[in-house]
Amino acid sequence: MANHGAAALLIASLLVAAVALADARVTAMQLQRGSLNGVYALTKAVPALTCNKVSAVQQGETCSSLAEDAGLTQEDFLGFNPNINCVRIFVGQWVCLDASSA
Repeated sequence: MANHGAAALLIASLLVAAVALADARVTAMQLQRGSLNGVYALTKAVPALTCNKVSAVQQGETCSSLAEDAGLTQEDFLGFNPNINCVRIFVGQWVCLDASSA
């Protein structure tokens, strides 16, 4: 009987995993640094975006300079590029400079 319980639990776990993977769209979440020892906390869901304008990073450019040159706030730039690491931005890296809701 113990094997039936383990099998049922395994099947249920696989079903949950399959359902989670069925919707491949991942909704990015904005993180905001809180006052609790610098812990990041979820603040709100970010809508799915379609990038309308991209640019390749040139020598000497930073996230701040790219945002400023595109007329964006730093928050908008990071919202358009949620996976960017501004500390390790590199020449030739593609960044989104304009996006709209999908």
